[in-house]
Amino acid sequence: MSEAVTHSVPTTSTDPGLLASLDPLLREWLPRQRWFAGKGRPVTGFTLVSATEILPLSSSLGLLHLLVQTHQPLVPTQGAPSHPGDCYQLLLGVRETLPPRLAPALIGRPARGPLAGRAVYEALHDPRPADVLLEALRGRARIGELRFERDRKQEIRDDLVPRLVTAEQSNSSLVYGDTFILKLLRRIVPGINPDLELPLALAREGCPRVPAPTGWMLADLADHPGDPYVLGVLQPFLQGASDGWDLALRELAKGEDFADEARALGRATAEVHTALARALPAVTLGHRQLELLTDAMTERLEAAVQAVPALRPYAPGLRSAFDALAELAGEGETWTAQRIHGDLHLGQCLRSSSGDWSLIDFEGEPAKSLTERRLPQPTARDVAGMLRSFDYAAHSLPRAPGADRAQGLPPSAVPGWADACRAAYCSGYAEVSGRDPRTDPVLLRAYETDKAIYEVVYEARHRPDWLPVPMAAIARLAFPDAERP
Repeated sequence: MSEAVTHSVPTTSTDPGLLASLDPLLREWLPRQRWFAGKGRPVTGFTLVSATEILPLSSSLGLLHLLVQTHQPLVPTQGAPSHPGDCYQLLLGVRETLPPRLAPALIGRPARGPLAGRAVYEALHDPRPADVLLEALRGRARIGELRFERDRKQEIRDDLVPRLVTAEQSNSSLVYGDTFILKLLRRIVPGINPDLELPLALAREGCPRVPAPTGWMLADLADHPGDPYVLGVLQPFLQGASDGWDLALRELAKGEDFADEARALGRATAEVHTALARALPAVTLGHRQLELLTDAMTERLEAAVQAVPALRPYAPGLRSAFDALAELAGEGETWTAQRIHGDLHLGQCLRSSSGDWSLIDFEGEPAKSLTERRLPQPTARDVAGMLRSFDYAAHSLPRAPGADRAQGLPPSAVPGWADACRAAYCSGYAEVSGRDPRTDPVLLRAYETDKAIYEVVYEARHRPDWLPVPMAAIARLAFPDAERP
């Protein structure tokens, strides 16, 4: 086994001209990236958090690792004052001449500064920088403020050809020879990211439902000693696996039943929850904790009604879901909270060619703080997310690519397809956990209502044509036993 390798490559964070020369290029390029979270508000400047030369900029191919904090106004008007915003991880290649194959990756040529006149581009499109990252993980390298670690029990071969995954949105991934996938986080915060923490914990428990991390990238920065930034995670690539969302839509389009897969997915979810309960501490939620939880849900409802007036007729019924939970807590009922996935839906699940389901992407909801994402929560939150996902799949088929060619279920049968999936998933969950989520209907309804309210706000802002999908759930959840408006 090779020992840790230390590279004596200088960092460039002390060069005051570096960020100034890149600033105009990044202001134009960064908001166009799919993973940029601050869309709709102008970028007014940057603060350099870290800069490291992974490959020296003086060579024919330089590789620059940057952590930059954006400055954006809180509202999208040009005259509004700017505030420090998200910190992003950038990997920039630097060449004198850019090969034609890399032309789409060009960010620009700085007019001044240490990179003046050279081509600066998104390095993940270039196989050589991608190779360098895997080499650093294999050798457990330390390069400036960057630290590359790996599980010494797992081998990383040196003949794996990299390719960039183009379908992701909130992060970026490289696949190495159908053997590994390196997920590079884009929005970076100090502290242990659950996307590394939870798979490591599950690996220690021997849980086969989550690919065990092979390696990981960290940044040790002086402003957060002992609290590294998690930059990326290398895991086995599940070759030939099908994305749960795509698989569900394909089966629905063919008019095929999905209940058996939903049941298997319920069993997989319960296996992960059970392993997490063994690996990490759980807590009991009493009256005070549930009061804070239901107050937060109610506040989100009130804000959503202001943002989407179509919710107003349903608001009393939706609020009753949270009031019912608060009432149970007031009567002395308690619930167990533990670490969970935090953002579970069909798109976070993969089915192998042998039929086994795996759960991926434990980062949690990116919009929430790291502290919130690491809080113990009732497992019902994950279950509710998956139930909403089955409902979304059933009602989304007409909006899916190629849906006009689908020979699937008639519209009248679609709700039944979703109901069958939801029931099978809960039954499968009970087979492993010993408890059917439907036996706690008040808690489950509160979490599903909270999720549907979030979906309504999201669709109203970003995809108005999809708004009827969560609104159908809103009507069901607001008036479960009564006539709906």
